[in-house]
Amino acid sequence: MFYLHRIQRGIDFIEAHLETDIALSDVAQAAGLSQWHFQRIFKALTNETLKTYIRSRRFAKALDQLLHTRLGILDIALAAGYDTQESFTRAFKACFALTPNQYRKFGRRSLFVKKVQFDEDYLRQLDRNLSLTPDIRERPPLQLVGLATHFYGADSDKDNLGQKLPPLWASFMPRLAEIAHRVPGVCYGVVSQTASDSDLLLYHAAIEVSHAGTLPEGMVHFEVPAARYASFEHRGAPENLNHTVNYIYANWLAGSEQRHSGGADLEIYGPAYQGGSDASVMHYAVPVLG
Repeated sequence: MFYLHRIQRGIDFIEAHLETDIALSDVAQAAGLSQWHFQRIFKALTNETLKTYIRSRRFAKALDQLLHTRLGILDIALAAGYDTQESFTRAFKACFALTPNQYRKFGRRSLFVKKVQFDEDYLRQLDRNLSLTPDIRERPPLQLVGLATHFYGADSDKDNLGQKLPPLWASFMPRLAEIAHRVPGVCYGVVSQTASDSDLLLYHAAIEVSHAGTLPEGMVHFEVPAARYASFEHRGAPENLNHTVNYIYANWLAGSEQRHSGGADLEIYGPAYQGGSDASVMHYAVPVLG
């Protein structure tokens, strides 16, 4: 339950600082996690980005203040993190289809009531397409050569994964023959943090090499150190990989005695991988301590 306690510490920090400018890195630091791992686990648990949650909590407090206090709307706006009453009013109306003055006048108290919806694709992934028990073993160091890009993941409000990763693979795969000393059969997607206080990630599309040689133009050589990895089999459409990653972070990792080491996550594309096919099989592995 290590991660659940850490996430709760982050939520408690948010509640105590709703009237201040909350940096996402400060929330993660209060929880004792890197920003990426806090946001990754938080999104997997709540299906909501951390930034959206903070905005929702500030709106919830503003709704209460509009109904139960005589505070001016400007004061409420400033406490909610807005610089002006006008910007607060625009955001409020975009969210609720009425202005703060109208809400105060009408006294509507059910704006945050939402119908619970289950993610059927996620449940189907758990039922049929995911190995719920991982293969945990020590992996030797990997010498890799590939192309790199920076991106923001699905846990970030700046998510640009779809714009960054598919073009990277489309550029990399036709150039495999250019890589000297490559070990054929398996390609890797390597996901790593750029800094503990940032949600900007580094991604490599790569293949293993037996030893370093002359690098093709634009490619890099790097090493993934030896580590203990928990590997999960993902079966089915590759675009549903995020369901598997959500399960790993929200269910398995949060409920197990294992802890993420902070090293790189690995997408492992072996011979059974078939892009665009429901018959595809690949693996997602996270480095663990425990």
